[in-house]
Amino acid sequence: MPEVLKEAMEEGEDTQKGKFLTFIIGREEYGIEIRFVTEIIGGIQMITEVPEVSDYVKGIINLRGKIIPVIDVNLRFKKEAKAYGDRTCIIVIDIEDLSVGLIVDNVAEVLSIAEENIVPPPDIRAGFHHRYIKGIGKVGTAVKLLLDCNKLLSDEDINTISEIA
Repeated sequence: MPEVLKEAMEEGEDTQKGKFLTFIIGREEYGIEIRFVTEIIGGIQMITEVPEVSDYVKGIINLRGKIIPVIDVNLRFKKEAKAYGDRTCIIVIDIEDLSVGLIVDNVAEVLSIAEENIVPPPDIRAGFHHRYIKGIGKVGTAVKLLLDCNKLLSDEDINTISEIA
């Protein structure tokens, strides 16, 4: 686990407010609230496929004896499937008492983004996967798409994954 993430997670709940783990999917940089993140796994472990789940649910991994379902964020966002490389990581998050691994192209850094620098996503109906986006963080001249972890999985997926895990 990167040292900066370990330090951020050890600081406690109050100091985690406004902190986001950022990662790359395609050409965009996304962020998720650090409070959801439990671990980062560098590289791809062996994934066991599970039948009859959404295509973006790649399967399950065994993480120190705990079964963790993993989803490919590229596929979840209806982007083209990419081959996993040496920079590919799995970010383990907790959603509704369920641990889920997010396969991302690359983990970037932990950032603090002040509340006043976070704006709602644009109201664009076509082509923008804003249903997963809680806000847009302005960091200097860059923007980070901030994910709503609770909307990454549908209720149906949560039920299916709960049965797997």
